[in-house]
Amino acid sequence: MGDTIRWGIVGTGMMAIEHIANLKLTPGSVVTALVDPEPQSIARAEAAVGGEARVFDSPAALAASGTVDAVLVASPNFTHHAVLQPLLDARLHILCEKPLATTLADAQDIARRVEGYDRVFWTGMEYRFMPPAAEFVRQVHGGRVGALRMLSIREHRFPFLVKVGDWNRFSRNTGGTMVEKCCHFFDLMRLIVRSEPVRVFCSGGADVNHRDETYNGETPDIIDNSFTTVDFANGVRAMLDLSMFADGAENQEEIVAVGHEARLDCLIPAGEIVFAPRVGFMIPKRVERSHVGVDPAALAAGQHHGATFHQHAAFARAVRGEGPVMVTADDGLRAVAMGLAAETSAREKRVVEMSELGF
Repeated sequence: MGDTIRWGIVGTGMMAIEHIANLKLTPGSVVTALVDPEPQSIARAEAAVGGEARVFDSPAALAASGTVDAVLVASPNFTHHAVLQPLLDARLHILCEKPLATTLADAQDIARRVEGYDRVFWTGMEYRFMPPAAEFVRQVHGGRVGALRMLSIREHRFPFLVKVGDWNRFSRNTGGTMVEKCCHFFDLMRLIVRSEPVRVFCSGGADVNHRDETYNGETPDIIDNSFTTVDFANGVRAMLDLSMFADGAENQEEIVAVGHEARLDCLIPAGEIVFAPRVGFMIPKRVERSHVGVDPAALAAGQHHGATFHQHAAFARAVRGEGPVMVTADDGLRAVAMGLAAETSAREKRVVEMSELGF
């Protein structure tokens, strides 16, 4: 590989289009190959690439072609395990979109295969790379709140979008909402808390979205709202508040860390960091607000507050030996395990110990 990283993309839906836009902003990156069984998706991706990109009929054909150095896997969740096999065999650099897989067995198998892998394998967790979230994590780890004791994450957003073949309407294809959507937040929890989860309790349901939809006589079964609490081994408690019918919320994500000395908030898309130290009863508060800016080009190149660009920049550094792999296959596996624990908890209405899943 020379200075240019030649990219192949497997799965050319909406998220792939965002990746293409951000690869155009990433120096030394070019998309040279595409794989997708849907002609309309391929046509949109070719238009987004805006140049020559070969189209292959399978991941195996792409892997054997010698036309790429790295591959983005953005195909439907349930296909990841099969798609990755020929790419790993070909020893390509891989960025696999979240979730790593939809079942624990598949995620474990991928993580096992990546052990000792001599190329970059990176699980796509864009939320880590949103500039306000990254600054929030830096400040928490720097001790600004003191000893972290509580972490809460709220995502109040729009419903799942329409996908080709409506595959994302059923948990058997996505892993369930707590895997498909919330693996991002479980990954953030582990990153911020710097410990491993011990037990998970999730109360959730499918109460508002997609209730009037049927597909081959089936009604979608995906959770659209939930509260999840997670106990970590170091004693920190974390909570996720998810609503997928809160389109009008001022901020889509709100992350709050509370330590023994202060509270720190991160608001997205406002881009605000709010610092509130403890002051004592009836003493005037000393709240400090700061704004974390995002490059306008990166902000305009997707729906993840500039994160996709920053993730690609970090991935390119790892490929060139200039930086670490920041989100490993093991990170992806553990986020899937937490999501599956939450799905089980919501379905069975009980606390799930992570030891039940082998963690």
